[in-house]
Amino acid sequence: MPFALRRSALDHCATREPTRLVSILQNQMLFTDGTTNKLVGCYVEASPEDVVLVRVYGNKTELIVDRDNELKSFQVLHANGCAPRLYCTFQNGLCYEFMQGDALGTQDVRDPTILRLISREMAHIHAIHAHNGCIPKPNLWIKMRKYFSLVATEFTDQASNTRIQQEVPSQALLEQEMVWMKEHLSKLGSPVVLCHNDLLCKNIIHNSKEGHVRFIDYEYSSYNYQAFDIGNHFNEFAGMSELDYGLYPSREMQLEWLRVYLQAYKASTKKGEEVSDRELETLYVQVNKFALASHFFWGFWALIQAKYSSINFDFLGYAVLRFNQYFKTKPAAMALQIPE
Repeated sequence: MPFALRRSALDHCATREPTRLVSILQNQMLFTDGTTNKLVGCYVEASPEDVVLVRVYGNKTELIVDRDNELKSFQVLHANGCAPRLYCTFQNGLCYEFMQGDALGTQDVRDPTILRLISREMAHIHAIHAHNGCIPKPNLWIKMRKYFSLVATEFTDQASNTRIQQEVPSQALLEQEMVWMKEHLSKLGSPVVLCHNDLLCKNIIHNSKEGHVRFIDYEYSSYNYQAFDIGNHFNEFAGMSELDYGLYPSREMQLEWLRVYLQAYKASTKKGEEVSDRELETLYVQVNKFALASHFFWGFWALIQAKYSSINFDFLGYAVLRFNQYFKTKPAAMALQIPE
């Protein structure tokens, strides 16, 4: 997991901000953001704007990323116009097309125009048919259980041991909450669809010239609950390096987002475009309940990173913030009721 502070290593490739480059050596650019991989942009001197991206997987990433599933998702998304071309793969990485545009920030995702583009693009992805016509199953609980099994209870650094004992909920409590979530959330009736599962702001590329957005970084893509993917995105309004949950979208903003989403999703699945108040409220409730699972998922992820990553980022502190937000928002989320 060498390099930088975010889960995405691609966002600075998309923006090509020169201050983010480690080096420019003739026809090679090395990018620094990302907590999982090393990314190099390659180009010929005559056409520096025509970049091909080479991603080399980081150390121990096989613990948290299913690379076979990532490739399948990459290919399916490209076939449906949602991802760049994948040129080739090799034992510890892959090579693919550069995607033009600007990576978004926490304020950009709140812009009414961009907000609608994001909701429609997510609807487009969620409407993609399952591979080979199979009935998809959500991988949320399997993945979360795997991450939980990898969470470290002891660190070499004594200060980290003290912090995890004092600030992180006990393993018994974490497991209790995980079991409760599976029991409760699985009954909400959220459809299982192809999800991105990691739609933080910097994983959204806005091409202002063409008037669209595209999502990047498919390492966590899989079939999952529709409401989880949306709830996870709403959590990411808070950012990552400096979390501010005051930026979590208001009910009004969510309802605007969800109405556009439902119109696009229903149109893509040939179920009309009319959205009833009941459908809108149902999705609102599902999304805000599944947002709880998002906090746990990335909390576990951060605890694993705290053990294995060598980058200068407080993963342990990030995990604490995610678990704290879970317990803070759980009462209000659980008070929400799906309309009769």
